[in-house]
Amino acid sequence: MPSAVPAPRHDPYAALRLPEFRRFISARACLTLATQIQGVVVSWQMFKLTGDPLALGLIGLAEAIPSIVVSLYAGHVADSVRRKNIIVAMVTVLLLCSVALGLLAQPQAAGLLTAGTSLGGLLVLRGLPLYAVIFVSGVARGFLGPAVFSFMPQLMPAREQLSNAITWNSTTWQAAAVLGPAIGGLLFAHLGIAVAYGTDIALMLLSLLLFLSIAGRPLPPTEGQKLGLKESVLSGMQFIFQNQLVLAALSLDLFAVLFGGAVALLPIFADQILHTGAAGLGYLRAAPAVGSVLMAVLLTYFPLRRHAGRKLLWAVAGFGIATIFFALSTSFWLSLFLLFLTGVFDSVSVIVRSTLIHTYTPEYMKGRVSAVNNIFIGSSNEIGAFESGAAARVLGVVRSVVVGGAMTLLVVGITAWRADKLRDLDLTPEPGKDA
Repeated sequence: MPSAVPAPRHDPYAALRLPEFRRFISARACLTLATQIQGVVVSWQMFKLTGDPLALGLIGLAEAIPSIVVSLYAGHVADSVRRKNIIVAMVTVLLLCSVALGLLAQPQAAGLLTAGTSLGGLLVLRGLPLYAVIFVSGVARGFLGPAVFSFMPQLMPAREQLSNAITWNSTTWQAAAVLGPAIGGLLFAHLGIAVAYGTDIALMLLSLLLFLSIAGRPLPPTEGQKLGLKESVLSGMQFIFQNQLVLAALSLDLFAVLFGGAVALLPIFADQILHTGAAGLGYLRAAPAVGSVLMAVLLTYFPLRRHAGRKLLWAVAGFGIATIFFALSTSFWLSLFLLFLTGVFDSVSVIVRSTLIHTYTPEYMKGRVSAVNNIFIGSSNEIGAFESGAAARVLGVVRSVVVGGAMTLLVVGITAWRADKLRDLDLTPEPGKDA
């Protein structure tokens, strides 16, 4: 009898061996660091300008609303125009927005801004130039997301390298998301707002140069009859709702963030329950991101393959359970560990969801499907924060987080019962391939 062919050895650095992919994730890391630094500085700048907490809440809306509104059309554009061209154009817009914010932070511009009205809620009007720049950046990010998502697979010469690329892409993004706010706060506190914005601009410029250094790729060939604009824009939504695997994975992530997230209430936990103050709040905010980064790194060495669907369901259930125990904890260190676990479990969900979308979506539709994904997941963070606050007002802080975690477990149970394809999902590579 012929001897069995040994299974190919998994190479955790397969994607990193590709120079263009290294430049791609480096560009994305620089972009994420820049936007995180900018977010910290803009928040402080806006608060000092207006002294109104409402002004801080409006920053998120000023960016999220235009991003969500343009998402479906942006997905159509990402499947109709060379994706590198969109990326370069949108990163250029973000670079110009960083320059504009830096100029508005100069003493002369700040003096003009503060010359506005000082009547109650109208203080927010002082920040209108900043909101205008943030609004434009929100539009740019709405177009950038689908283009970046759909361009990355085109850098892979072999499909079996895609899973490894997704994991490294997630790892570098999470790491930059952890480091960005810390770097922004240190730069602003010790070197001033000009240096902080200068670093933001320099990182944006480096990101643009790295993206420019990557060769463009032609659009994937389309299948079937060419769609009109309306049909094309809506086709991403139709594809997701007709694909049980992708819809189930998206729904799990959506409802876990919507009901199970406690991040919006962390200031209350830090102040009134754990009694740790602002310093403890910083650690609590960082704990989920640290867990996500470490889990993503682990998954580059030990990728999810067999029973990936069941592991996803267990991970989201673990997220809900950790959230419930966090709500009940009165120990700072236990709470820190439980938030760390929520990040670990969330990382599994993010990577499996990204792998599913990349695997089961045709290349020529990835921009549109990614746009819908951005609407689902992006909007769930803002809506989830609102839901957490409203539930806390009605039920109390601890009880609202416990109920949210329980709702997450209920969603997992319903998904496991109804979505048999997800429950039985394997991501095992085909014989002779190493995913």
